[in-house]
Amino acid sequence: MEARATHKYITSSPRKMRFVIDMIRGKSVDKAIEILHFNANHGSAHAEKVLRSAVANLFNKDENTKYEPSDLFVKEVFVNQGPTVKRMLPAPMGRAYRMRKRSNHLTIIVATKN
Repeated sequence: MEARATHKYITSSPRKMRFVIDMIRGKSVDKAIEILHFNANHGSAHAEKVLRSAVANLFNKDENTKYEPSDLFVKEVFVNQGPTVKRMLPAPMGRAYRMRKRSNHLTIIVATKN
């Protein structure tokens, strides 16, 4: 049994989010939540929120079966690039530099060990 949760348009670059996501890939859910909760990176709060949502989706999917968080693991995690917002910054001598504000889409799939 598996469940999925996604969070779109997160305002951080995909490269920074992949650094956070690589720490929890393949780990048990309780260990992954612990890692994300005590991590200082900006993206870890978003990742923890999505992970908790995926676990809740699994519990709601099959309400008759009781799952322990230690019996669940992070089966698949991936970050895709979202839209990039382009802004202009003033530069010397009347020029302008382009500033790209990147975003990403995070998807977490949680499954049982059985």
